[in-house]
Amino acid sequence: MFKDLFQKKKYAVVPSDKTKREIPEGLMNRCPKCGTIQFSKELEKNLKVCSTCGHHFRLNAWERISMTLDEGRLFEIDKDMVSEDPLEFPGYTDKLKQQKTSSGLKDAVITGEGEIGGIPVAIGVMSFDFFSGSMGSVVGEKVTRLIELATQKKLPLIVFSTSGGARMQESILSLMQMAKTSAALAKYQEDGGLFISVFTDPTLGGVSASFASLGDYNFAEPGAIVGFAGRIVIEQTIRQKLPDNFQTAEFNLKHGQLDKVIPRKDMKSILTRLLDMHVGKGEPVDAQ
Repeated sequence: MFKDLFQKKKYAVVPSDKTKREIPEGLMNRCPKCGTIQFSKELEKNLKVCSTCGHHFRLNAWERISMTLDEGRLFEIDKDMVSEDPLEFPGYTDKLKQQKTSSGLKDAVITGEGEIGGIPVAIGVMSFDFFSGSMGSVVGEKVTRLIELATQKKLPLIVFSTSGGARMQESILSLMQMAKTSAALAKYQEDGGLFISVFTDPTLGGVSASFASLGDYNFAEPGAIVGFAGRIVIEQTIRQKLPDNFQTAEFNLKHGQLDKVIPRKDMKSILTRLLDMHVGKGEPVDAQ
C-alpha cells in the first residue's frame, strides 16, 4: 500500500466544456484538396487560397467585392429586391427566410457600380451561400438591370458567376431569365460594350448556359467546376467514366471553352490591364 503512493498513475485528460468553449470556432481551416490545416487569419491574408496546394476556397459575394473593387467600395443597386413565391411551391417561403438568415444576403447576386484600377465598371457578384447561387426571377432581373445600366452609362461590365443552376422552385419563371439576360447582353454588345465574365467554383446549369458564357472574355479561377449538368448525371446518362479533371477550369481551357485561368492573386491586376486597354479611365463613379 505504501509503495503504491509513489507509483506514477496514468490519467486520461478530458477537456471540460469550459475548455472547449475557450477554443474559438473557425480558428482553423482544413484544405479539402490536400488536407493541410491552416489558421483562418493566415488563409484570409492569402485571399483564401491554400498556401500548400493552391486550392481556391469559395468566397461569398462581399469577400469578392472587397478583393476586386478599389477600396472594396460598391455603390449597390436594387439592394432591396427579394424573391417571392409566385408558384406557391411547398416550403419555398420558409427556405427563403432560412437562406436570408444563414447567408446574410437577400438573394444570390449583388450588383452595382465601382472602380477597378480607377476605371468605373458595372459589376455583379454571385454568392453560392444563398440557395447554392441558383438563378430565380430576382437574380435574372438584377443581372438584366445591371446590363441595362452598363448599356445606358457605357460602362464595362464584369460578372463573377457561381451557381448550381436555375431555381426549380420558380420553374419556367426561372428558366425565362436565361433568355432575358442573354437578350440584354446582345443589345449591350451591339452597342460596343465590353463584358468580362469570370467563372468561380462552381458555375453550372442555367447560369453557365446563358449570360456567364457570353463574355468577350471568359475567365475562371483555378480548379473551378464549370459545366451544365453535373458529373454524376452525365456519367449515368452516357454510361461512361469521365476524366478525373472533367469540367474543371483547366479542362475547359484545354478544350477551348475559356480564354484564361487566372489565380485569385492576379485577378484584379489582369482586369485592370484589360479595362485600361479597352476603355481607359473615365469619369469617377457617382455615389448617386
